Amino acid sequence: MSYYKLIIAYSGTAYHGWQQQKDAVSVAGMLQARFKKTFGHDITLVGASRTDAGVHAMGQVAVFKTEITIEPTIMMRAWNGCLPPDILIRSLDFAPEIFHPQRNVLEKTYYYHIFTQRPLPWFAPYGLYYYRPLDNQKLHDALQVFAGTHDFRSFCTGDDMECTIRTVNSLTFSYMKRYSMYRIIVKGPGFLRYMIRRMVGAAINVASTDIPVEKVTEVLEQKHPLHTLPTAPAHGLMLRKIIYTMDTHE
Repeated sequence: MSYYKLIIAYSGTAYHGWQQQKDAVSVAGMLQARFKKTFGHDITLVGASRTDAGVHAMGQVAVFKTEITIEPTIMMRAWNGCLPPDILIRSLDFAPEIFHPQRNVLEKTYYYHIFTQRPLPWFAPYGLYYYRPLDNQKLHDALQVFAGTHDFRSFCTGDDMECTIRTVNSLTFSYMKRYSMYRIIVKGPGFLRYMIRRMVGAAINVASTDIPVEKVTEVLEQKHPLHTLPTAPAHGLMLRKIIYTMDTHE
């Protein structure tokens, strides 16, 4: 039995998230189906992050076991050769069985992209077009409300996990003039479902209206997911990379 680790990039536009689903096309489901078509064996991929429908990735990490043993570069070339153009295996190698993609995570990095002008059609699926001007200072201050360790029950689905305490290492942003685009960078060891999208949505809303930054703090402290601050759409979010305590990669 061989144990492999792979790093995958994908556009989430055509998929119902990472996790395999019975009645919908998912990224993991597509990878598994094309593996069987190429090598004649079933596999089950275990991924690091269960990205939602429409969310993209440059650095999703996954592992699988198989009864066959194939040199990783040969396997990757053949597997990539039968994948659709919106999924790419960036690296593939043997891994020790003690490695699990959901354990010993030092830091995950996510990007959220916001276009300030209507983007070209081939960029549009990878960022939110937001026509209202953003106040940079308010955007910064609203994002910093989430830095550190907090109970994020107000900024997730609210019912997906018993413990909703998480640590956000940093939230920063830059304006990329060439693309008329903001890039918000969120880093932390782990996030709840919808957490990043709800944080970003709240910060954008505050930065583009007369709603005070204190409103974000108030909602965070209420620890209740039912509030009026919006959730940012999925297509602006991308899993950039995952760093492990004993392993790093780009």
